[in-house]
Amino acid sequence: MEEKTGTIVLSDENGIETEFEIITRLVIEDTNKEYVVVIPVDEDEDVDPIALRIEETEEGDFLFLPIEDDEEFEMVSEAFDLANIDEE
Repeated sequence: MEEKTGTIVLSDENGIETEFEIITRLVIEDTNKEYVVVIPVDEDEDVDPIALRIEETEEGDFLFLPIEDDEEFEMVSEAFDLANIDEE
């Protein structure tokens, strides 16, 4: 598991751009898939982190996709929780 922080700007389905802070980057070795956990930069209130799966297109671009499968979400959530425990 490797961490990488910074910010990314993502567009929603309406073309509205939002800047997100990357809290952590996770590689789930069992699946060999990559994920980022992000929060919106401009939020004043406490917000729940958002987990996104990273997929690379044939052209070499990266897509940040929402996790819609409950099992996949649980797996990423557990990995995120373990990464936070290791940091403490």
